[in-house]
Amino acid sequence: MPAETVRLTMAQAMVRYLCAQYTEIDGARVPLFAGVFGIFGHGNVTCLAEALERVQDQLPTWRGQNEQSMALAAIAFAKARRRRQIMIATSSVGPGATNMVTAAGVAHANRLPVLLLAGDTYVNRLPDPVLQQVEHFGNPSTTVNDSFRAVSRYWDRIVHPAQILQSLPQAIATMLDPADCGPAFLGLPQDTQELAFDYPVAFFEERVWTIPRPRPSRDQVAAAVEVLKTARRPLIISGGGVRYSGAEAALAGFAARRGIPVAETIAGKGALVHDDPVYVGPMGIEGTEAARELAETADVVLAIGTRLQDFTTGSWTTFPQDARFVTVNAARFDAVKHGAVPVVGDALDSLTEIDAALGDWAAPPERLATAQRLYADWNRLLDDGQAATNQALPSYAQVIGVVNRAARPEDVMVTAAGGLPGETIKNWRCKAPHSFDCEFGYSCMGYEIAGGWGHAMAMQGRPGTPIVMVGDGSYMMMNSDIHSSVISGHKMIVVVCDNGGFAVINRLQTGMGGAGFNNLLQDCRVTDRANVRHVDFARHAEAMGAYARHCDSLADLEAAMDWAQTTDATTVISIASDAYTWTPGGADWYVGVPEVSPRQEVQDARAAQEAFRSRQRTGV
Repeated sequence: MPAETVRLTMAQAMVRYLCAQYTEIDGARVPLFAGVFGIFGHGNVTCLAEALERVQDQLPTWRGQNEQSMALAAIAFAKARRRRQIMIATSSVGPGATNMVTAAGVAHANRLPVLLLAGDTYVNRLPDPVLQQVEHFGNPSTTVNDSFRAVSRYWDRIVHPAQILQSLPQAIATMLDPADCGPAFLGLPQDTQELAFDYPVAFFEERVWTIPRPRPSRDQVAAAVEVLKTARRPLIISGGGVRYSGAEAALAGFAARRGIPVAETIAGKGALVHDDPVYVGPMGIEGTEAARELAETADVVLAIGTRLQDFTTGSWTTFPQDARFVTVNAARFDAVKHGAVPVVGDALDSLTEIDAALGDWAAPPERLATAQRLYADWNRLLDDGQAATNQALPSYAQVIGVVNRAARPEDVMVTAAGGLPGETIKNWRCKAPHSFDCEFGYSCMGYEIAGGWGHAMAMQGRPGTPIVMVGDGSYMMMNSDIHSSVISGHKMIVVVCDNGGFAVINRLQTGMGGAGFNNLLQDCRVTDRANVRHVDFARHAEAMGAYARHCDSLADLEAAMDWAQTTDATTVISIASDAYTWTPGGADWYVGVPEVSPRQEVQDARAAQEAFRSRQRTGV
């Protein structure tokens, strides 16, 4: 007897299938796809939008202001839900699609799931060239959507309506795979979207997906334990994989029983609270002096759920040449890096098995005692840096201190590229687990406000508010989702630190011997310097419907933060901040410095780089 079928367009079938997918979060059955961010154009409005409109109460569609920012909001939502629930972002063809390429890069670098659906040109090519089509003379099958290949974990172009029968399950499996997690992209040619096909009814049956927990090999666990038992001065580096695995409590318990200090990566910050007795702060270039000193004396490093990016490793100069690495990671690609002893598996399960196999082994007690002493010294340095002074403009550290003290434990701090990542990583004291999001895997300016919108969506129904900290440079680059959050009813608090341009890049430029050039507004080329005026960010935010207030002092900021916690919609606070004062500490960084230059400052910086590079580990 032939299988029962239902005749639907490809777009209708896709939407119906997506609505039938479920997952479990904390024992509750919830839709796997929580909603859609969409900007409609001729490539997706007549077919895909028609299908989405029918199910808007089941699969809500939220209108963004920019395709990149709405996809960034979707990524932040996935991060807030620990990769257990996914948002969709859809665009039209041409510029709408390529606007999402940057967001796909963010998701790919950070190993976060998002389903990207972009319109595409016609498979039949009868009306070619069509509006917004970029023609490739020697390869007519190429469209701008091929640009997503480099930044997608799963990529497909649906050129026949039957193809979604195989492609959609594969895309979902990729996004939910801890080892292969990242963005899935589907190009949807306009003539394929409209075509009807007799789909098996069974394809639309409800399905509950679970996140797999790959168990590590017993041999790999045994090899890791053998190395760990030799350690006299061990150090744990906790990455984002610890948070996505839900291994925070297991890590804290393991480290306390074994007497091992724990440093965190930028993605991992928030697994442990600031005052956990094993915690020593962030690791690497933007890290604490405590973590740096412990890394420089480590004989065994246990890295869990991290890809060991250069900001974590100090470009591989932070550790002794003879230090041994054990890496626990669900992705084999990450686990085998730099000659480490790999344990390929889920962070929670792997840590549990390593713990059981270690028996009664523990590090010498003086190791943790040293870590706690160094960390206490670091906290005193933070206290001094955050204390109010009489300087004309407050530092980032002082601003962060005020905002941090006003934040409730259930609030989530959100930031990204620029000077704020390093300053918040060091100065923000997490009061509860999973309360910190700094996008630094791709270091994407513009993530901040869009990410706050995504977090606000993910936090609905529970206490807490996203607190977005953003510099003036990133604010100017992407701010329109302030309006999105106002009209959608998802509150966030946005603190704009105006330091007059791209201050942290000016710091790098001048720190490597260069002259200040084209980064701070005062160093930019202008026709009339009298016309260089600072933006009134409070009034700008008010024009988008937000509550807003400008602050002239730290006392004003403290009062404004108290007020912002009482408002019923997105609230923006601006304050001028110093462009030259930075929290000390952290490792060095491998950067390109001219080998030849007439500037003595550049020559000196080059000599310092060469000395620094001589300390790099070879990776084997």
